[in-house]
Amino acid sequence: MAQLEVKNLTKYFDLSGGPLDRWLRGTKMLKAVDHVSFSVEEGQTLGLVGESGCGKSTTARLITRLILATEGEVYFAGREILSLPRREVREIRKNIQVVFQDPYASLNPRMRVCEIVGRPLTLYYGLKGPKRTDQVAELLERVGLQADHMYRYPHEFSGGQRQRIGIARALASRPKLIIADEPVSSLDVSVQAQVLNLFKKLQRELKLTMLFISHDLNVVEYLADVVAVMYAGKIMEIAPVAEIFAHSLHPYTQGLIASNPPLESFMEKTTPRLKGEINLPVNPAPGCRLEPRCPIRAERCRNIEPALEEKRSSHRVACHEVG
Repeated sequence: MAQLEVKNLTKYFDLSGGPLDRWLRGTKMLKAVDHVSFSVEEGQTLGLVGESGCGKSTTARLITRLILATEGEVYFAGREILSLPRREVREIRKNIQVVFQDPYASLNPRMRVCEIVGRPLTLYYGLKGPKRTDQVAELLERVGLQADHMYRYPHEFSGGQRQRIGIARALASRPKLIIADEPVSSLDVSVQAQVLNLFKKLQRELKLTMLFISHDLNVVEYLADVVAVMYAGKIMEIAPVAEIFAHSLHPYTQGLIASNPPLESFMEKTTPRLKGEINLPVNPAPGCRLEPRCPIRAERCRNIEPALEEKRSSHRVACHEVG
């Protein structure tokens, strides 16, 4: 059963009259997330990957209702959550928690760790006093910190320790789904490995479902069960992680893997590289978003948008030129 199911999720930003008008030459609509669909099975991790600016973090914010969607549906445990009244959103946020990219900016510098981690315990379960203190201590120890760390402020910790505090805070509400938005990108490589191992350990012990967002393919290969590749607001390819790295079909996915140095030896030397940078999807052309950069583009790619179709078992691709 899918714990999380996203259907045609869409977010358009109207840029009319904004500071970008001067450069956008009259264009008006930024299609940041454009009819995105995917699902995450209970207990699995879906890795959402793509270049910066492709819409990954916007997708996460839409799912958690931090920003409102233009259209689309999001089902959590079979329940549609985007149409829920505000008074019922609190229960959803209890079960869907986010670990943010910046482990310092996401923590209140004026609050001690006991308050940061303990607040969800009070908000959702009414815990106070010694009971809350005991729960905070247990959560800190679960993420690899010491119980007496609860009396310190965020600035007294390293980046990796601050991210562990953020993870402890996310776990405090006993969620069923964790959305991790680039949670290791700002950390040193050695610390990244420790935090990734922690995520894997927590998922196994707590049977968590995860949506893990990253631009780092090595991270996603290590952690994810299924990978969804996103470009300019669109999903280009979805497949199990082993299939993506061994038999990717979309030229964008192949380009990402070929440009990732540790994986270079696994790719044929003739793998086409992507040229240029991601296109800002402002009033995009009717065809494929990748067409201006694609090494195998055809005439129809310019005018006809490819559908995300199953090309192999459990392997969907949005491309006219692959079979």
